[in-house]
Amino acid sequence: MSNAILEFKGEYHFLDNFYPAPVTWEGITYPTSEHAFQAAKTFDNDFRLQLAQVESPFRAKKMGRAVNLRTDWEERKYDLMEEIVLAKFHQNPDLAEKLIATGDTHLEEGNHHNDTTWGTVDGVGKNWLGKILMSVREKIK
Repeated sequence: MSNAILEFKGEYHFLDNFYPAPVTWEGITYPTSEHAFQAAKTFDNDFRLQLAQVESPFRAKKMGRAVNLRTDWEERKYDLMEEIVLAKFHQNPDLAEKLIATGDTHLEEGNHHNDTTWGTVDGVGKNWLGKILMSVREKIK
């Protein structure tokens, strides 16, 4: 695939959910879209507020792995990710311009941490984050 971005690093780091861009979701502002996504795993507002204070998206992800998941998580997680990624680009117009500038390029979250749900490893995986980013790109054009 010649017209493709296969990793969200370097000039394309802004596509990564760990990229430092504040996102306000359901009334709380988080340092990254990763923080907001981890917060979406629960309805516990105290946990969400605590998560918003954590600087590191790595720490936020770790905290999200330990939370009791909302009962509808498996059915809703992809829609919630799209909602949060859309918020990220609506609320950060400079990033929206950069996303739009990728044109019709295929976006793939290639990674080395074995995430074949949200991304791909050696080209294998569902690439849900990439698909959501391409959907969001169409919505904000």
